[in-house]
Amino acid sequence: MTLALQQDGSATRKVKRSNLSSARLRAAWLFLTPMMIALAAVAGWPLLRTIWLGFTDANLIDLSESQFIGFENYLAFYDGEAYGVLVDAEWWNAVWNTLWFSVISVGLETLFGLIIALILNAEFKGRGLVRAAVLIPWAIPTIVSAKMWGWMLHDQFGVINEILLGVGIISEPVAWTADPSTAMWAVIMVDVWKTTPFMALLTLAALQMLPGDIYEAARVDGINPIRVFFKVTLPLIRPAIIVAVIFRSLDALRVFDLIYVLTSSSTSTMSMSVYARQQLVDFQEVGYGSAAATLLFIVIALLTTITVVAGGLKSGEGDQA
Repeated sequence: MTLALQQDGSATRKVKRSNLSSARLRAAWLFLTPMMIALAAVAGWPLLRTIWLGFTDANLIDLSESQFIGFENYLAFYDGEAYGVLVDAEWWNAVWNTLWFSVISVGLETLFGLIIALILNAEFKGRGLVRAAVLIPWAIPTIVSAKMWGWMLHDQFGVINEILLGVGIISEPVAWTADPSTAMWAVIMVDVWKTTPFMALLTLAALQMLPGDIYEAARVDGINPIRVFFKVTLPLIRPAIIVAVIFRSLDALRVFDLIYVLTSSSTSTMSMSVYARQQLVDFQEVGYGSAAATLLFIVIALLTTITVVAGGLKSGEGDQA
């Protein structure tokens, strides 16, 4: 008798939990639906239209006269010669530039962001003021910071050259953003300066969520702080760092404004976005430029998927957390 009542009570509780989960699920969809509709209108339709235009010979002069040409913008053969984005040397140069920029800039930002976050997580006088000051570069609009650094890196009257000449590091002014050997490094330096605070902010948020008792136990046991960092801190904040890297990689792979303002359409720094813009606007080849933009979307989607899988951010792991 008692066992039967317990089983009935357990079944009732399971039904209630199931009903509660269903209600929460319906409420979640209710709140998400307007956002998904707005996202589909703002992002989905332009994306689909761009993909479609990539299969046409659309020209900026008159889009209404465009005709469907299949994959000719991507790859086509005429009289034994290959044409299209996939065999364009400038496109592959832009792909290499974008990947190089993304790997180096995101890597440096992650490293510097982690160091800054560890410093800001410590207790010291004026910590709040320092935290606010660190965010200033990130708060400045990219166009403004790029233009500011463009003047500072100017070969004739830039303050960077004046400082380096004054201390004897260089013997003559350097055209940092015009010289192909230094242009990409100049762009990376500016991007690291601007976006490191973003990585530091996300890492700091993860650090502040860590329980303090594990560090107290480590101090009592006399464990070396460096070992504590690599064995305790880093594994615990790893998911947050991976999320930050994914966000930054998405931004870095589609970089446009920073490179365009600093170096315009220079082949030494041209990214995939700058290449697509050049085809769309300068050459007015909307179909060809849309094909390049579609390839950019595919590259970003593939690399993001690889990063997520390699980082171990799977749904099951997230549920366990």
